[in-house]
Amino acid sequence: MAQEKALWYVVHTYSGYENKVATDLRKTVENNGMGDLIQEVMVPIEEVVEIRNGKPHTIQHKIFPGYVLVKMIKTTESWYVVRNTRGVTGFVGPGSEPIPLTDEEFERMTSCQGTVHIDLQAGDNVRIKQENLENAIGTVEQVFAEEHRVQVSISILGRKTMVELDISEVERL
Repeated sequence: MAQEKALWYVVHTYSGYENKVATDLRKTVENNGMGDLIQEVMVPIEEVVEIRNGKPHTIQHKIFPGYVLVKMIKTTESWYVVRNTRGVTGFVGPGSEPIPLTDEEFERMTSCQGTVHIDLQAGDNVRIKQENLENAIGTVEQVFAEEHRVQVSISILGRKTMVELDISEVERL
């Protein structure tokens, strides 16, 4: 059952227990000196920027609720430790045999970590709260998530005008 190289495995947990499972597993690995077998434990998250009361708030969302990623060398001992961590319901794979992720699968599953999403999108109608344009109504044309900015088209003297604003300066209608 032993393998030579550490690979990523997907572990199924009770929903809402992902962080607890990750913490408990890390402690067990540390306490039992198993860092060479179980090398990394990860709960894939993404950061989402939400606007509440006109202010941006960054919230962390689990990308895959109910799952934890574990990088380990699969041995009888490492398999047993992970499988018997409180909150773990099993490995993802046929029957009781854990199947490792390919490098491409791992990359796809973790590539959106740290990305920023804003709960506004092109086509949304917004009210502008910035002083010079206060209460003007416009339409979101483009969202620049990383900069926390949006491009909004508004009508000024009957002409369509583009303005770029911070997301805190607009509110969705």
